[in-house]
Amino acid sequence: MKKILLIAFLFCLSPVTHAIELDGVKLADSVHLGNSNLVLNGAGVRSKFIFDLYVAALYLGEKKTSAAAVLNDAGEKRIALHLLREISADHLLSAFKKAIENNHTSEELKALQASLTQFEQVFNKLGEAKKGDIITMDYQRDIGTLVTVNGVVQGTIPGAAFNTALLKIWLGEKPAQADLKLKLLGGQ
Repeated sequence: MKKILLIAFLFCLSPVTHAIELDGVKLADSVHLGNSNLVLNGAGVRSKFIFDLYVAALYLGEKKTSAAAVLNDAGEKRIALHLLREISADHLLSAFKKAIENNHTSEELKALQASLTQFEQVFNKLGEAKKGDIITMDYQRDIGTLVTVNGVVQGTIPGAAFNTALLKIWLGEKPAQADLKLKLLGGQ
C-alpha cells in the first residue's frame, strides 16, 4: 500500500506537458524549428461573422505578452493555422493582404512589395485549403519565412521585415481580430 501511495505521489510531482485543445484541434505545448525549441505562446480561433475559420497558434523561443516584444524578437517563430473549414487560397490571401495593408503605411508597403509578390505566388499554388489542413509559417533568420501546408513546403520568402509584416496580421495595431490577438499573446 505504501508503494502505491509513493508511486501516486511521485506521479503527481512529475512534470507533465498538456497540449491545449480548441475546436477539436490539439496543439502541442512546444515544437522544434531549426535549432530551436519553441513554446506555445498562445492560441485562439479566427472567426468571421458566425463562422470559425481556423485555429491560430503562435510559437516563440520564450513566452511574450506584448505584441511589440513579439514583433521585435529576431528569433525563430511559428504561426500555425489549423483550418476548421474549406477556404479558397484566394480568399485567405485576400484577407492576409488586407490585414497587412491595414497595419502599414504606403511607404512600408512599397518596401515590402517584392516579398508580398512572392507570398502571393506561394498562395496561388495552394488552390483550395481544406478543413483539417495545417498551414505553418516558420521564421528562421538564415532562411526567412517558410510556408508549408500539411508539412509540404510551398515556398520561402526571405527577410525579417516580411515576417514582421506577416505577424502584424494577427498582432498589429489593427489586427484581423482583436480577441485573437489577445489570445496569441497568452491572454484569455
